[in-house]
Amino acid sequence: MQGGQFTKQTDETGKVFIVTGANTGIGKETVLEIAKRGGTVYMACRDMNRCEKARQDIIRETNNQNIFSRELDLSSLESIRKFAAGFKKEQDKLHVLINNAGVMHCPRTLTKDGFEMQLGVNHMGHFLLTHLLLDVLKKTAPSRIVNVSSLVHTQGFIKTADLNSEKSYSRIGAYSQSKLANVLFTRELAKRLEGTGVTTNSLHPGAVDTELSRNWKFLKHPFAQLLLKPLLWVLFKTPRNGAQTTLYAALDPALKDVSGLYFSDCQPKEVSAAAQDDKTGKFLWAESEKWTGVNSTKVD
Repeated sequence: MQGGQFTKQTDETGKVFIVTGANTGIGKETVLEIAKRGGTVYMACRDMNRCEKARQDIIRETNNQNIFSRELDLSSLESIRKFAAGFKKEQDKLHVLINNAGVMHCPRTLTKDGFEMQLGVNHMGHFLLTHLLLDVLKKTAPSRIVNVSSLVHTQGFIKTADLNSEKSYSRIGAYSQSKLANVLFTRELAKRLEGTGVTTNSLHPGAVDTELSRNWKFLKHPFAQLLLKPLLWVLFKTPRNGAQTTLYAALDPALKDVSGLYFSDCQPKEVSAAAQDDKTGKFLWAESEKWTGVNSTKVD
């Protein structure tokens, strides 16, 4: 169950990375490994107290001082714009953007801009962030965009008549839609970035024991804890092992010119039929532009 491992030794000294949702779980392990390899990493997090604590842990373990914590709330378009503007004032290079942050299985709530939370954070927030950083990524090419999706995308569909889940809402349905959106965005973006030197791929990290399941109430029940805790190591990957496919997509030299694919266990995998629907991909792109205020119909 612990899956494929990224075992290639790479030197990331001088390279600049952004990892969203980097204070815990897969995100923190991703930063830790990049830091060990000498990379400069911006940890983009909503909770700055936890982000700073994680940053100090990573610096202590790696002795890499080029690890920075910056505030980013993906449920706020204003926060996303502020983060991107602040980053550009500090850096004129970005080699890898890792869109890792996510929420799962939450009650129907809205982002600060009125988006259904799971679609808003998991897709729309990263859609805007990516666009705001594209100029730096192109300037730094060859560069990469890595989108953390999920196998659950195979259960999802884009509700073209109710994208914001106003008519009906299902926690897992909304999550599946958001993860399918990650794959559709990746595939469409890859086409629009052809010839720029910027690649983009998506991935399934595996079933991982992280805080992402915080909204599954039954898991908090004492009986469930007693019953499931011994099984976690059998049924779920550790965060470190869950980060391996992200590291593979972000760092493997063999993927320098590979774009538009979906990986699992450090291997390319087929996506669902819904994820291959170019018409839906274009619909989602157009709606994402409207929702986030991105004005171009193509990536300039």
